[in-house]
Amino acid sequence: MRRFFVPLLVATFLAAQGAPEVEITAEPHHHLTFANDQVRVFNIEVPPHGETLMHWHRHDYIYVTLGDSQVVNTVKGKDPVTIKLQDGQTGFLPGDFAHLARNLSDQPFRIVNIELLQDAKLRNSPTKWHEDRGLEILHGGTKEILFVKDGVRVSEIELQPGGTAPMPASAYLIVAVSDLNLVAADLPRNAPHMAWMNFSQDTGASKWLPGGYFHALTNIRHHPAKFVTLEFR
Repeated sequence: MRRFFVPLLVATFLAAQGAPEVEITAEPHHHLTFANDQVRVFNIEVPPHGETLMHWHRHDYIYVTLGDSQVVNTVKGKDPVTIKLQDGQTGFLPGDFAHLARNLSDQPFRIVNIELLQDAKLRNSPTKWHEDRGLEILHGGTKEILFVKDGVRVSEIELQPGGTAPMPASAYLIVAVSDLNLVAADLPRNAPHMAWMNFSQDTGASKWLPGGYFHALTNIRHHPAKFVTLEFR
């Protein structure tokens, strides 16, 4: 197996260096699922032992992995690197590079990429969050602030059945790491029409909330709920 694996990496590297780059919107494994003036959300799925085209990431982005995976990441001009990712793993990568990813697993490689379209402005923003790290024990769950990048605060929330999490007053994006069925637990008086309704999301789905809609969300499923939030000032 090792004798086969090393030549495979070499072949992948040589092919990658000669491959023309495409824009992310032209890469067939990247599916645009949401866009506004702040973000573009791409859901990526690469079949077992498949690979993407060499494609550009023009903006800084945050990723959320769906399921455990192992991939060979080949950045143009660099040697391939094998990466192991865990379910729900969330991170940040600065943009302006081209790469391709090869799935080494027998399962599909699934990941959500959230491009920060205002990255150039946010990178130099003086805005500071009062908290940029920390673990909060909730009523039936936890909220962990993972990091702040480009002025965006990223948190991971886990809720047991019936657990409740306070939601930010600012605009935010929810990325479902598990199937979700959430309902507003406490509403502001000026909540817009229908804002009180519960909403469901499949694993990997994203939802943008402009802020001020909910004071808190409650997990009404019979299974634990896990999701990542990106808060925007």
